[in-house]
Amino acid sequence: MAAAAPAPGHGAFGDGDRDDRGAHGGPSDAEPGHDDPGQGGAGHGGTDERPQPAAASVPRHRRWAWSSLGLALSALGAVLQIGVLGLRGFGTGRAPWGNMYEFGTAAVLIGVLAYLVTALRVPVMRHIGLFVIGPVMVSLVLIGFFLYAEAGPLIAALRSDWLVVHVSAAILSFGVFLVSATSSALFLVQRRRESRPPRPEPGLWDRMPSAVALDRVAHRAAVFAFPIWTFAVVAGAIWAESAWGRFWGWDPKETWAFISWVAYAAYLHARSTAGWRGAPAAWINLVGFGSLVFNLLFVNLVSTGLHSYGGV
Repeated sequence: MAAAAPAPGHGAFGDGDRDDRGAHGGPSDAEPGHDDPGQGGAGHGGTDERPQPAAASVPRHRRWAWSSLGLALSALGAVLQIGVLGLRGFGTGRAPWGNMYEFGTAAVLIGVLAYLVTALRVPVMRHIGLFVIGPVMVSLVLIGFFLYAEAGPLIAALRSDWLVVHVSAAILSFGVFLVSATSSALFLVQRRRESRPPRPEPGLWDRMPSAVALDRVAHRAAVFAFPIWTFAVVAGAIWAESAWGRFWGWDPKETWAFISWVAYAAYLHARSTAGWRGAPAAWINLVGFGSLVFNLLFVNLVSTGLHSYGGV
């Protein structure tokens, strides 16, 4: 997913060692837009004066073993899903994303792979797995029930080399945006929790990454995915000119693709703008992902336009 790692412990979506502190390892009111975790972590010489929650009843090595098992099972599921898509592609002699069923399964697969890369690069991020894998499993069930399509040849409108270029870029960006949106949603929850005194008894959220770490991963995932989404939009326009004789016609799907692009551009700008960092930027990120989901489901399945074949 990412280019060569810049240094041990550093990844495309975050920093490995200094974020592995859980919910109360970082500052409670640090500016989420900054990449500095604050004075409460190792390497800064400061201490967190707030009372810390009691040690978890389950030993750390056992918790780590369970989380490692979860990662292994997620990786196994991803391998099996790759096999399913690979067999469909081999059996039909085409790229395995020619309909909504294949696009949806491929997109959530990329979401799982993006989560696995993030969890390996930033170990504390493995604790968000429930909030990534859970929606992925629900999505796969719904996709299987409502969008399943038999493997077969492409319809005439999709028989183009641009299918691989345009759709693969859209799938890749959608999957990474899923991790970004999940991190922003958890950031909003964790930010609220960190503004309150910690509970004496530890719980699930005490093992979660800090708000600063979640915000950083959300931002870096969006930075990674946004150029790919931009390329997908541009490639779609070039394909439209080849197929329909015009680059842009404000078809419903084109319109919502542009809305999503604007939303993510606004998020990246807000994330680096004073007064918009933190919660406001996170909400914009969620709006951007919501527009992607709306474009994928409602526009494809309900609206009519030149892209209506996408619902088959």
